[in-house]
Amino acid sequence: MSTSETNPRLLFFQSLIDQDMEQSPSPLGRWLNGTLRAVEEGSLTIEYTVREDMTNPMQILHGGATAAIIDDLIGITVFVLNREYVYTSVNLSIDYLHSAQLGDIITAQSRVLRAGKNIIHAECLITDEDGRIIAKAASNLVQTSTKH
Repeated sequence: MSTSETNPRLLFFQSLIDQDMEQSPSPLGRWLNGTLRAVEEGSLTIEYTVREDMTNPMQILHGGATAAIIDDLIGITVFVLNREYVYTSVNLSIDYLHSAQLGDIITAQSRVLRAGKNIIHAECLITDEDGRIIAKAASNLVQTSTKH
């Protein structure tokens, strides 16, 4: 039996490939409303169009919106691992390397680098259509005592 056949969370997100994230369990993810492009255990890719409500007064993707994309994507990626307990962020380190303008299409890709019993280490990369890195991030998440 393959992993996807025994992982209902993975199956759910695989059913959303090439759709917007209106069905995301995350209210923030629904607001960000990207289009899911790929998902497998330990990695996820979502494409976003930079909307006006995601920008700063200069019509550039707001750093907070960038952080929200990264944190939400890493959270979904960890959720799809199908662990028994909830994990929460311990830290989130972001390098902002290039700007994205209103209307730009950006792609966020996350992956789990290490999934220990108590700590999961993940990274996320946001690029524009030309392959320029908008932001790169790393995060550690810790297992809580709360079950899914």
